[in-house]
This record gives sequence, C-alpha cells and structure tokens, in this order.
Amino acid sequence: MSVLLTSAYFSPLAWYVPMAKGENVCLEQHDNFVKQTWRNRCVIAGPNGRQVLTVPVEKNPKGKTSMRDVRISDHGNWRHLHWNALESSYGKSPFFEYYADDIRPFFEQKREFLFDFNEEIREKMCELLQIDINLSCSSVYSAPKDLSPDVLDLRPLAEPSILDQQPCTPYYQVFAQRHGFIPNLSILDLLFNLGPEALIYLTRAKDEYL
Repeated sequence: MSVLLTSAYFSPLAWYVPMAKGENVCLEQHDNFVKQTWRNRCVIAGPNGRQVLTVPVEKNPKGKTSMRDVRISDHGNWRHLHWNALESSYGKSPFFEYYADDIRPFFEQKREFLFDFNEEIREKMCELLQIDINLSCSSVYSAPKDLSPDVLDLRPLAEPSILDQQPCTPYYQVFAQRHGFIPNLSILDLLFNLGPEALIYLTRAKDEYL
C-alpha cells in the first residue's frame, strides 16, 4: 500500500504516522492551493490554548495556483512571530532546548516556494524523529476516482475540519493542566514534549489514522 498526503507546514502528527509505519508515501504537489488548510498553517498549544501559525503567501491574480507554484510572502514579519510563539509555548517543554538549534533556522532564512519549504521541514523532522522513509512526489494530479486501489488517499486530512474528526491518544503537554489535552497539533508539539519517544508514540498511533 502507498499513502498520498498533501504538503503541509510543520504538519499535524497524523502525517508522520504512515511514515513511522514504513509506508510508501507520495506527496501531492499538483493540487490547487487552498487557504485555511494545513498547507500553510499549523496549530500549537500555547499558554492561551490552541494557537494558529500561518505562513503568508503571494496572491495569484489569475486565480487558482498549483501547490508547487505557491510563493511565500514576507508580509508581517511572520518568521519572527512564529519563532517567538514557539519559544513562548514550548520554552519550558522537556525537549525544546534539545531541538531548538535544528528548528530555528527555518525562521531565519527566506525561502521562495511553499512546497520546497514544507519539504525541507519534513526532511528535518524525519531526521529528528529517526524515520527512514520511502517518499516520492506526484507527477500529475489524480482525482480520487482515478487512483489505484492500493493507494490510501489522505489528502482530505488537509482540511482542519476533517482532521479534527480523527482520534488522538493523549500524551504529555506543557499546558494540559490549564487547557486539557489538545489533539492533532503540529508535529512540533509531539517532538518538544516527547523527544525521542515521539517515534514510539507515532508507531503505536498508526491504527488510529490508517
């Protein structure tokens, strides 16, 4: 079986479950970019609860844009704001200091294309999680009805409302006593809170998403 996923900014941990399982993963790069999805946003657990971090993108005057061609905007000093949010949210987490030097460069260097940026992040996260993955990128867009029966299409999980319907086993979170456990957050939440044990969590959680 192979798994088809969308590109996502510091993806929700659900993206890494099939990777941890050792599935063949294909990243969709020819779908249309859709606002308010995980393609350019992630959610973390901050001092005040759920906090959305969004990467601004350049508008296409011609309308729809293939995910592969979406350009990142420098509007709003977002890199600085995102890193400050991570420090405020996870500065006291068990493994923030351990991984901070690996994550900080993503907020210090400019990238042009969102898909390439997301892929750089995915590569680093797999390295830190010690996930050895067999991954490819789509050559064309295929509608769900045209996919092979042995392809599991998880592209709908890019919609926050769809992902929110998925179960998520609780794990340690810094502000859980204040807000309760918050499910389906960015992989950063799992990494900063569990560290090396994040891979164990993903392996055990595989049946919830697949």
